[in-house]
Amino acid sequence: MAIEFLGIYPNTPDNGSPTIWRDQETGDLFIQSYRASEAEVKGCQEVGSVPGHTTDVPDHETIVRLPENMIQFIPRPAPVTDDNPEEDSSVS
Repeated sequence: MAIEFLGIYPNTPDNGSPTIWRDQETGDLFIQSYRASEAEVKGCQEVGSVPGHTTDVPDHETIVRLPENMIQFIPRPAPVTDDNPEEDSSVS
C-alpha cells in the first residue's frame, strides 16, 4: 500500500489536527478529523441519504466532521475532454 499525504488543517498546532491521505493504488481517502457529536449524527440521520437506506451507523463506521477548509485537499476527477473521453462527467 502506497499512501500519499494530501493536506493538513492550515496553521495547525503540533498534534491532533485534521489530515487527509490517499491510497495511491485504490484512490481511497483516509481522513483524520473530529468525531461528529451526537447532535450532528442525529442531524445526518434525520436528513438521510438514498430512499430505503438505513440511517443507522454500523459499529465499524463513524461519521466524521471535516472542516470546510479541508475540502481543498480532496482530489477531484479529471474533467471530460477530447483527450480524456472516458472520465464520467456525472461525478463531481
